Amino acid sequence: MPEVAPPKGTPGPGPGPAAGTDPDDRLRAPWPRVLKVCVAAFLVWLVLFAPTLQHNAKVSPVGTRRTVALDILGPIAAASRALQLSRIVSETDALTGRTGNQPGNGSVTVIGPRHGHGHGPAPRKPGGRAGGADGAGGKGGGPSGGGGTAPPTTVAGMTNPTAAHPLRVLILGDSLGIDMGGPLQNDLANTGVVQATLDARESTGLTRPDYFNWPAELQTDLGTARPQVVVVMIGANDPQDFPGPPDVPYSSPQWNVLYAGRVAAFMHLAQSEGATVLWVGMPPMQRPQLSSELADIDALDQRQAALSTPPVHFISSWTLLGTPQGAYTPFITNGAGQVVNVRTPDGIHLTPAGGEVLAQTVLNYLRGPLHIDLP
Repeated sequence: MPEVAPPKGTPGPGPGPAAGTDPDDRLRAPWPRVLKVCVAAFLVWLVLFAPTLQHNAKVSPVGTRRTVALDILGPIAAASRALQLSRIVSETDALTGRTGNQPGNGSVTVIGPRHGHGHGPAPRKPGGRAGGADGAGGKGGGPSGGGGTAPPTTVAGMTNPTAAHPLRVLILGDSLGIDMGGPLQNDLANTGVVQATLDARESTGLTRPDYFNWPAELQTDLGTARPQVVVVMIGANDPQDFPGPPDVPYSSPQWNVLYAGRVAAFMHLAQSEGATVLWVGMPPMQRPQLSSELADIDALDQRQAALSTPPVHFISSWTLLGTPQGAYTPFITNGAGQVVNVRTPDGIHLTPAGGEVLAQTVLNYLRGPLHIDLP
């Protein structure tokens, strides 16, 4: 059969691949060379980010894995700092607006009227402690009640704050403290007679000052904010071993004594310049083990609040954000009969509505037992 020529203008077949070439035109390299490039890239990344990796290892749970990681990363991080290679990461993060989890870097915000900064109560000498720090705390259940436990009192010289002479409130916390602190700071500032300072840091607590030193941070805050009221919500990250040597295992009798002592010292420091202290407890958690651990933390906090001189006002959130029996629930029914979602899907943190529940509880405590006239 004779061959039919293609119509005019129809392109003919392209040239075939040259001998010895790959039809998809991809560059190929021997696998040993690829492996060397990957190893080199990993080593460059390791040296640049060694200080960050070391920082993350420090906050990880105490144990063999943490010890090995610190042993390996220690000299690499030291070399990175000595050669100032870590500055490349820091400066790049600063340019791109990425700060990461760096609790030591400033995250203190102040809103509200700032007039009359020098009109707070006169500093006083730290008061004594009643009973010392002991480790008593109940297992498996939440702290009693759903409100303050200290006797009613007033904030010295500040029952009627004004825009010219505002009440100064300092709010401290971990990530749950952020969930509560943001709404509380806004609500306080919206009264027009409160200057509210929020200093809250993720992944922090009183167990690991090697990661973030809250007593040192509080000492700085007392000097800059000069608060008349200090509101604290810290503890979600504290159920872990105290790093040694020697390590002190979590939930051991020695751990309870050490932790109670740190809580007592922190409360004492918060009161040292004359401020009234409100301590907001942790809510129940979705995971039963964590819920039980935080119930123990709350019990220790509540006991130390009662032993403080003057007493610290402990506000339990156990039934405020849980069932009437103190069990975990993502939804609660508010006073208007509305069902409100108060917990995030991780079963740990608070939704904005959940944070608002605690914020309003603190506001009501300021207006009620503390007799502060807030709009």
